[in-house]
Amino acid sequence: MGRLRSAGAGRSVPPAEPSDDLDDRRADPDADPEEVARTICLRLLTTRARSRAELAEALTARSVPASAATAVLDRLAAVGLVDDHAFAGQYARSRQQDRGLAVREISRQLRDKGIDEEAITAAVADIAGDAEAEAARQLVARKLRSMARLTPEVKTRRLVGMLARKGYPPSLAFSIVQQAVGRASDEAVDDETAWLA
Repeated sequence: MGRLRSAGAGRSVPPAEPSDDLDDRRADPDADPEEVARTICLRLLTTRARSRAELAEALTARSVPASAATAVLDRLAAVGLVDDHAFAGQYARSRQQDRGLAVREISRQLRDKGIDEEAITAAVADIAGDAEAEAARQLVARKLRSMARLTPEVKTRRLVGMLARKGYPPSLAFSIVQQAVGRASDEAVDDETAWLA
């Protein structure tokens, strides 16, 4: 029985390249900390908008000194590249439009991103109330199309659960689902009896 040979036996293997190209401090320990911080922030901001807290966390994870991180973040804020109020507003609108999330869930996610309560309140003000209810109605209507064969009770349970996972308050979820399921049931009865006319 032959012996298995290691694929790298007898060959020298070069050291692994760092997988994270944002790790500039380790690549050049003599680099200017502010230059490293600026490079990291700009690279992160090219992929998507980020909160100041997210950028600060990334700089801390890459061992950038706090004084350099603060100086760079202050400079980026001064030129408008880091703006938590604008970030929160854009994030809230996109989460409601694209994912149908409720104000409560959007607020929680913004808190997780380090946004302060004042910015969160301003960001969700535009999407609360009627806009939130309309987003819930659209979600229910879209999902209801694929539930034709289910009983009204099962439809109600699944739709309320979907809205709950997206952060909608129970009272709003039940109200919207009951209206939609009732309307769908009435339409189904009308369709079934249409041939009698």
